[in-house]
Amino acid sequence: MSTYVVLIYGNEQLWDAMTPEQEQQLAAAHEAFNAAATVLAGHELERTTSAVTLRSMNRTDGPFAETKEVLGGFYLVEADDREQVVGWAGLLYETTAGHSRVEVRPVVAR
Repeated sequence: MSTYVVLIYGNEQLWDAMTPEQEQQLAAAHEAFNAAATVLAGHELERTTSAVTLRSMNRTDGPFAETKEVLGGFYLVEADDREQVVGWAGLLYETTAGHSRVEVRPVVAR
């Protein structure tokens, strides 16, 4: 078994403007993901207005990058291989929303 992180990116303004139907679809997709995957941890993140970025001894309030697409949440999962995680990630609503994307990355084993 290997450990992977599933990173969920999207547009905060569009997430905040979701209709109740879209919110139900989002919740159902995350429930399906949680039922299928071996989830070790996962959380939605607070909005970027609460973020602090540190870089080269400088501090910036808010996200570092000036972009509409931000990290909105993550899952830490165990799987046999990357393709298994990609299959699970395909269940997430954000893989089909035009303003979102999902990234799957292996965690370095130590």
